[in-house]
Amino acid sequence: MKRKLKKIFSRFAFVALTIILLFVTMVFLLVGAFYFVNFIIIYYFPQTQSFITYAIAALDYLILVITVLHIANRDTVPETKVPWILCIVALNILGVAIYVVFGNNRPLSRRARVRYGKLLAQSEPFSRRKLTKAETVDALGNWADESEALFAENRDAVLYGGTKTEYFPTGEEFAKRLLGDLERAEKYIFLEYFIIAKGKLWSEILEILKRKVSEGVEVRVIYDDVGCMGAIHMRYHKTLQKLGIKCVKFNPFVPVFTNVHNNRDHRKITVIDGVIGYTGGINLADEYVNLIHPYGHWKDTAVRLEGEGVKSLILMFLRVFNLKAKVAEDFSPYLPERYDYYEGEGFVQPYGDGPRPLYGRHLGEDVYINILNGAKHYVTITTPYLIIDYRMREALVAAAKRGVEVKVLTPHVPDKKIPFALTRSNYMALIKGGVKIYEYTPGFVHAKSFLADDEIAVVGTINLDYRSLLFHFEDAVLMYRTKAIEGLKADMEATFAVSALQTEEDAKRNVVWRWLCEFAKLFSPLF
Repeated sequence: MKRKLKKIFSRFAFVALTIILLFVTMVFLLVGAFYFVNFIIIYYFPQTQSFITYAIAALDYLILVITVLHIANRDTVPETKVPWILCIVALNILGVAIYVVFGNNRPLSRRARVRYGKLLAQSEPFSRRKLTKAETVDALGNWADESEALFAENRDAVLYGGTKTEYFPTGEEFAKRLLGDLERAEKYIFLEYFIIAKGKLWSEILEILKRKVSEGVEVRVIYDDVGCMGAIHMRYHKTLQKLGIKCVKFNPFVPVFTNVHNNRDHRKITVIDGVIGYTGGINLADEYVNLIHPYGHWKDTAVRLEGEGVKSLILMFLRVFNLKAKVAEDFSPYLPERYDYYEGEGFVQPYGDGPRPLYGRHLGEDVYINILNGAKHYVTITTPYLIIDYRMREALVAAAKRGVEVKVLTPHVPDKKIPFALTRSNYMALIKGGVKIYEYTPGFVHAKSFLADDEIAVVGTINLDYRSLLFHFEDAVLMYRTKAIEGLKADMEATFAVSALQTEEDAKRNVVWRWLCEFAKLFSPLF
């Protein structure tokens, strides 16, 4: 009973109720205004009724045409345009109102975008390339074009050699190593996470952070407001600030007043003393390290960097922190003057991704597609959601048709039913195209990784869905012949061995539900 009452009176329930009331109010005002205007015309100006009615209809038509033209010419993928146009066709002026309220995916206000541009310029001197183009070709061979294309679009994505890498196949191993590194921090700790949830893991981390603050270590935390909704209370950032932790929450969500619901900070970044960095799929919550099991075994991964490659993670964190704290501090004190160089460690290229116009292209999707296009033998992929656009689907199928073995791992136990159904609705086209789909039978897979030809890999936060590829702020590490790739390959082989290969017969299950999912796919880019 207490749990039910807690859900009823939770912030999530309040937000949902507010959004519902907003829709009801919008409908009431629009319909009420229409009938009120018509009543006034009929009662007071019967002789002009026909003219005014036609004028209103013409205005209505003009608004619809202008809105549709605006949608058609937006700088985004076509799949996000079709559902909005269908919404307007079906709901007329009400569809326009819904688009005005919820169709805005500009991640920041104009003033904030100007601030962000200044922060980019401020950090540019710290992210100069280390290798010339010729040296990159010598180092990476066939994969040099992939690296160059990424750096051309994102100046943070510097290619670093001599950075030590360590791969974690489970959240449990990640947490153990992270806690040890946090204990040894001497200068500062940066944490940027989509989800921070009260529980055993966060309690252990928080105890270390409080102790480090008392020792004079600077601690900063960024968490996403929507990601943490229901996991911590609304003013938790104030609680952390009282403990001496510098904390900001990303894009606080206030119904009616903030309508950018999709542009969230989905990154998972830890930086310690400027020389150690972590990223991957793991949030700071108990299910991610299997302390609780709401969806069976939780399969997740992370990578640890030690060396100069951490610099890109530092700059990503500081820009977001400064943007949300509305400050413009000097970054240089947080960047070590020199780094140890680790021989035989291959190359790493950490990078950030985010929505337009802050990022020129959809870099997360570009990196994945370039790997698929460049692979010669195999590409192995893990993702919790497989809700892809036409460009990604064609890249997967084209690689398979070219003779590359393309394997994709998705969950067998879902954390969310609708994304799970949408994921399965993509199986048939991919299986027919030669892509092998596996479901992780022990539970839920949350890892986001690509591995190709034993040479190149990505571990990060970027899912194969519209939210990650188009709307979220994300990060990942592109790795070339690193030690971590050996661990990733061994883990993938072991994971696929306990997963179930999906067939066309599996994809045909429950034809009614499948057709409903096909319909729902039209609107998946909006959410």
